[in-house]
Amino acid sequence: MATPAKLGIVQGQADALEMALAFCRDAARELPAEELPDLIGQLESIKATAWARLTAPTPRAIEHDELLVVEAAAERLGVSRDYLYRHSQEYPFTRRQGRKLLFSALGIDKHIRQK
Repeated sequence: MATPAKLGIVQGQADALEMALAFCRDAARELPAEELPDLIGQLESIKATAWARLTAPTPRAIEHDELLVVEAAAERLGVSRDYLYRHSQEYPFTRRQGRKLLFSALGIDKHIRQK
């Protein structure tokens, strides 16, 4: 069973959760048989909510990309400006705005992580 610390629950919340679970266990033992379907339905609802949260895709943080000039990109890549000008076509993170040569910061970071 997951501990309160693993669940990210503070002590007061952990105590309340433990009490609620103990209450449910006691209710399952002591309720009249005709009331058990309602208890089971409520527990299944809680279970379904937990599964829905568990299997839902986590929203990805939107990454802000910035376009770097040749000097900044060359410094990040550890190459000279001249090298970057000559080999800019080889990099998928190169962007052109008219005659201006720019480089995607996120593209450079991804390229560095792959190397």
